[in-house]
Amino acid sequence: MRVEQLAVRLVVDASVGLKWVVAENDSGKAIQLLRTGRQLVTSALFWAEAGNALAIKAKRGELESAAATDALQDLSGAPLITQPLDADAAVAALSLAKELSHPIYDCVYLALAMAEGATVITADKRFQNITASKPYLARHVVLLSDLDFA
Repeated sequence: MRVEQLAVRLVVDASVGLKWVVAENDSGKAIQLLRTGRQLVTSALFWAEAGNALAIKAKRGELESAAATDALQDLSGAPLITQPLDADAAVAALSLAKELSHPIYDCVYLALAMAEGATVITADKRFQNITASKPYLARHVVLLSDLDFA
């Protein structure tokens, strides 16, 4: 999908944000996303998920402990608008999680995108596949690897 076709406001999940601070597949595309001039929005959940993923990478020896901490601190400098994860947002995400039979964590970002009239950009192929089965949800989820910045 061409980036120009996306909404002005994009919701990014932790799978994308991590690529800004840790070299992974599609890190280049994640960095290009920062340069699009679009508003990047996320849920408060993003910070806990990113921290958890970095802790796992440190535990597995993929990152030094100090590098994991530095990466989370670096991530805090990203141009993100963080929306609160309040009870209303959790209820909306729970509804989606039940409908999709999928963990609520990913659905938090989807519920946020739906509330904002935005699109979730994710690197989570499994989540994108699950939402693809529901057209009214699929239009809110785009896989990072499918983005065309040309």
